[in-house]
Amino acid sequence: MRPSPHHARRARGLLGALLTSLVSLAALLTTAPVAQADTTICDTFGSTTVQGRYVVQNNRWGTSATQCVTATDSGFRITQADGSVPTNGAPKSYPSIFNGCHYTNCSPGTNLPAQLSGISSAPSSISFNYVNNAVYDAAYDIWLDPTPRTDGVNRTEIMIWFNRVGSVQPIGSPVGNATVGGRTWQVWSGGNGTNDVLSFVAPSALSSWNFDVMDFVRQAVSRGLAQNSWYLTSVQAGFEPWQNGAGLAVTSFSSTVNKGSSGPGTPGGSTACKVAYATNAWQGGFTADVTITNTGTTPVSGWKLAFTLPSGQQITNAWNANLSGTSGAVTASNVSHNGELAVGGQATFGLQGTSSGTFTKPSAFSLNGTACTTA
Repeated sequence: MRPSPHHARRARGLLGALLTSLVSLAALLTTAPVAQADTTICDTFGSTTVQGRYVVQNNRWGTSATQCVTATDSGFRITQADGSVPTNGAPKSYPSIFNGCHYTNCSPGTNLPAQLSGISSAPSSISFNYVNNAVYDAAYDIWLDPTPRTDGVNRTEIMIWFNRVGSVQPIGSPVGNATVGGRTWQVWSGGNGTNDVLSFVAPSALSSWNFDVMDFVRQAVSRGLAQNSWYLTSVQAGFEPWQNGAGLAVTSFSSTVNKGSSGPGTPGGSTACKVAYATNAWQGGFTADVTITNTGTTPVSGWKLAFTLPSGQQITNAWNANLSGTSGAVTASNVSHNGELAVGGQATFGLQGTSSGTFTKPSAFSLNGTACTTA
């Protein structure tokens, strides 16, 4: 049937309106980003990718109770966290976002694992959202291993505790304080039976921070818990909940690993070394004569000797060396007249300090980032 002029005009009007709507829709699609739905994960070890470069993982391993995380474009939030476990044991889980490789799950495009000696810097940023009706810590994890492994447990775990709520504490025991990245931290050291753990605990809650991961890696090297020849395998940010945890969130995360030749042990390069730490101790004080021997095959020009003073000790005076830190993590560096260490050559410096409790010597030394033997 042939349409009447009225019907024809109506059809042309409808067609025009439809074309106008399609044009407007096309313009909107080209000028505004398409929203992406958040992804909820409840599988025990379920994961998904965000920002095309990081992995969000549920990582529930310490309980059979349900836990769900919702991955967002910038991080994740815990949407369900049933049950609780005793606070004197391991947490329920470690839901987190990471760059690198975790049990063969590698983030897209990552350049990890990377050898520490080849990393010039590893800038990272993190923002957390906290809740009060839970027992947990908010932790940034740095994993190191002698091999470029992408599976299993690494040799050393560095934990940065941004916050803790409830009666929970790091593995091991406190070994002093250290200034890292311009902030002061309480340092804990210990092991969980499978790997060493070095923890840095903020004195009060820290909700966000931009920092260089390598500042903390240098601490592990100076304490004999890693070497420049080891590998950074992953960096992770998340939460360890013991009780509840719904509402905790990583609201933003970024991680970059820059390759370069400076490495964590600058200046002076790495070398084989031996350290003699001769002491004279009395109640309340001590002196130490420290001798560094270059046992390697190349000269060293400029040296830094890193070690950790046992708890209760503090340096009050030093000669023939410049000091960074007087308790906990200490770094002694050369002065103008003793910075050159020929092959087989030595440098000597002295310390004087106070002590409390039973006197003991530092357990490990590293020269320009390389662990030394002790005489």
